[in-house]
Amino acid sequence: MSTETSTNDDVRSGQTITLTQADDGWWVARDEATGVASQGETREDALANLDEAVALHKGEIGESIDTWEEEKEALDDLGIDPEEVQQARDEHDGLPDFMQ
Repeated sequence: MSTETSTNDDVRSGQTITLTQADDGWWVARDEATGVASQGETREDALANLDEAVALHKGEIGESIDTWEEEKEALDDLGIDPEEVQQARDEHDGLPDFMQ
């Protein structure tokens, strides 16, 4: 199930967000302008997570990660293997499978 919506009430009108419900019941929200996506157990959670992800993407919140060393540290903190991320980038033109 997928729902596309843009709202003219939004100050940033013209933006499109796609909501898709996965087979496991989770919702995926994608900002079409930036290509940023996030997920949540509910539509509301997915949209809230997307708001945060887009703000991070645009540098509106969070700290900038400017070097591979900083990225490795951040990935380690999240419990993600940096070498696996690097391998996925090498195999898929820089994007992990979930971002393809």
